[in-house]
Amino acid sequence: MRFLSRFCNCLEKGAATSDRDGDDHDGDSFDLIFDLHTLQVATNFFSHLNQLGHGGFGPVFKGLMPNGQEVAVKKLSLKSRQGVREFTNEVKLLLRIQHKNLVMLLGCCAEGPEKMLVYEYLPNKSLDHFLFDKTKSPSLDWTTRFRIIIGVARGLLYLHEEAPERIIHRDIKASNILLDEKLNPKISDFGLARLFPGEDTHVQTFRISGTHGYMAPEYAMRGYLSVKTDVFSYGILLLEIVSGRKNHDAQLGTEKADLLNYAWMLYQGRKIMDLVDSNLGKCNGDEAAMCIHLGLLCCQASIADRPDMNSVHLMISSDSFTLPRPGKPGIHGRVGHWTTTTNSAFTNTNGSSATKTSGGSSFAEDYSRNSISTSSFDEGR
Repeated sequence: MRFLSRFCNCLEKGAATSDRDGDDHDGDSFDLIFDLHTLQVATNFFSHLNQLGHGGFGPVFKGLMPNGQEVAVKKLSLKSRQGVREFTNEVKLLLRIQHKNLVMLLGCCAEGPEKMLVYEYLPNKSLDHFLFDKTKSPSLDWTTRFRIIIGVARGLLYLHEEAPERIIHRDIKASNILLDEKLNPKISDFGLARLFPGEDTHVQTFRISGTHGYMAPEYAMRGYLSVKTDVFSYGILLLEIVSGRKNHDAQLGTEKADLLNYAWMLYQGRKIMDLVDSNLGKCNGDEAAMCIHLGLLCCQASIADRPDMNSVHLMISSDSFTLPRPGKPGIHGRVGHWTTTTNSAFTNTNGSSATKTSGGSSFAEDYSRNSISTSSFDEGR
């Protein structure tokens, strides 16, 4: 099969590059190509009892290898619209990047129609599994949430500025943030990621892929893709982590349904701490308020006014800096999975279409992070 031959060559080249760079996974050697039968046995022939989840790519199964190692096997659905291109894309990217806040690819399998990726197994599944379940969210105390916020920022900073070539993820969301045994975050699912070779900073595309509700308006409407696309998604994720709710929840009523608009309304009314998850218990008010503010900065309608991930990381890891006041957020619409677009409209997987407009302004009034506290917003919880 020509694809398998090309694919194996790609893997071998990637492995050689990794060895030259010194990324030998702590000295352990392993084969990058997994045998189909081995993965069938490891997952009990892809038993429903072993299924960890299901995404746009296909189902993910827990497996136990003959040497006792636990793995996660992502199996390309034969009916999936995300096919060989996304599969190959993810492998090529993951073989070239290594970071503690990115999921580790162990290898792959490509036999006949079967295409699979084999990852390190992370026992605590994804962030949304905890964050949006009121019975589990209390286990994510503020210290843990803040650590997740910082970890995701570090992972994105690596992709945007420190990796061998700039990479835009395009699908940053709670379900794509996996948690290890200590609840440390790892960015996963690079099937939609876009490589930016050389000095390229943006591209215009008419193939829009990602999860609506997290998508930046200029990308959803005009196909304008840049690192600020991921920054916008990170801002939405940040607001979700602090609030403990999804970016759109119709059950909360018209005023509160859209998380970004609600956060902006609270900010304007100097009641920003109303957004903090009531299940948190003890919470560092300074850090929580700073994170909400930073989320709004990341989600500004003006692309130029959004900070890059280097600035974001500096803001959340330093005690001495100023935060500019955020401008009006970009209109990002409602929840759904969106796959295609034209210049003026985009269509979701259910076939319905919508057209959005965006606009906004920013204004300069800085204040230091040290001054941010619950009392500084003239209200209390």
